[in-house]
Amino acid sequence: MRLTAVPDPIEVEVLEIDGKQPPAPHEPTPPRRDDPWQAMRGRVVKLDRRWWPLWVVLGIFALALVLTVGVVVAAVVIVFKIVGGVLRLLIGGGGSRTGTSLSRPH
Repeated sequence: MRLTAVPDPIEVEVLEIDGKQPPAPHEPTPPRRDDPWQAMRGRVVKLDRRWWPLWVVLGIFALALVLTVGVVVAAVVIVFKIVGGVLRLLIGGGGSRTGTSLSRPH
């Protein structure tokens, strides 16, 4: 078994290629971002299309939450009206209000 040594790489500076100067190395200057909101000014922000299933699920969840809260509030209002009516009957307070009587006066 024979081992061969890997030669060390030689670093050279290119001064000229076919009589022309080599192009300057391209070093992009990082954009200056003092404030992230300043960088967003004037740009149209679009949501990535890959995220639409998440937005649909979150929208359905939010709609279900709003409907649930609405049903609970309606149930609480109905229970309070029923309890208030029962208490009014038991206490017998206040007499009848105008327009609430079911019988017609003779």
